[in-house]
Amino acid sequence: MIVVMSPQATEKEVEAVRSKLLKKGLTVRLFRGNRGFIIEAFGDGPQILDMALEIMPGVEKVISPLPPFKLVSREFKREDTLIRMGDQVIGGKEIHLIAGPCAVEDKVQFLEIAHAVKEAGATFLRGGVYKPRTSPYSFQGLAEEGLAILHEARAQTGLLIVTEVMDPRLVPLVASCADILQIGARNMQNFPLLREVASVDKPILLKRGPAAEIEEWLMAAEYLLLGGNSKVILCERGVKTFERFTRNTLDLSAVPVLQRLSHLPVFVDPSHGTGKWWLVPPMSKAAVAAGADGLLLEVHPSPCDALSDGQQSLTPENFRALVGEVKKVAEAVDRCLPNCLAAGL
Repeated sequence: MIVVMSPQATEKEVEAVRSKLLKKGLTVRLFRGNRGFIIEAFGDGPQILDMALEIMPGVEKVISPLPPFKLVSREFKREDTLIRMGDQVIGGKEIHLIAGPCAVEDKVQFLEIAHAVKEAGATFLRGGVYKPRTSPYSFQGLAEEGLAILHEARAQTGLLIVTEVMDPRLVPLVASCADILQIGARNMQNFPLLREVASVDKPILLKRGPAAEIEEWLMAAEYLLLGGNSKVILCERGVKTFERFTRNTLDLSAVPVLQRLSHLPVFVDPSHGTGKWWLVPPMSKAAVAAGADGLLLEVHPSPCDALSDGQQSLTPENFRALVGEVKKVAEAVDRCLPNCLAAGL
């Protein structure tokens, strides 16, 4: 870090800055230039970025060190990344809704929910066909049969498909059907998988790991950009804490933090973030108010019969009501939902 003092800075002001840096355990060197003093500080830890030195008397400007995530950082690219997919633009003024069941369970049911979420205002259709389950006895997905169902749902509704890929060997197969490839929370640091999807010319939805710090998450995104794929969407889905009432602790503060540190679009998954369907609407509205570019929502025609995540799934009726509520919040923060006009909302 370099602190450039004003030419009018007094010795007392220079010493105040120097002392503050030393108290943080940093190594400090002081130089006198033609225009005044320059203070160089270096050391470990994020405290360097959090000292509010710019507001101290006598400080002209602070030149912060580059973060370890270079390509995803605001220092590398100041303007927001926009991801264009047909008529849709992710990362702009519009807030996108990715909706559908946790897993594709059968063809008739999935096509029913696909039409329902489109009519309610969804922009993208989600559905897992390869499921990373904690228990080996849980439903693992329909695999290639599920991909065929996703393909038909897109043909019938026109909605673009979001689905998860778990295995580097399956990336070409899943990419042949999906419009957005999802990297699930458990695979956020599956580096062979990250390298493989980085070579695919399709957007990547990168979920935050269950115990991942924001820097670790952005470093995972760095793998994707370094591999040649700049179309990356970050998705906050909650982290593990000591709290057990909710499935995870949804970190909505991550949204403005990420938007300060990175140029990538940020989505929020309140379904996994809370694990309770009745918490999804308020957390969706809060996410939009916090600045999220989109929501990832689980919707099932009969949540009590769902093969996975029924307790956090909305019914189509609840989803339609949520869309109306989110639309109001979006308008309040000068954003909009792209499909609401067509849906009559």
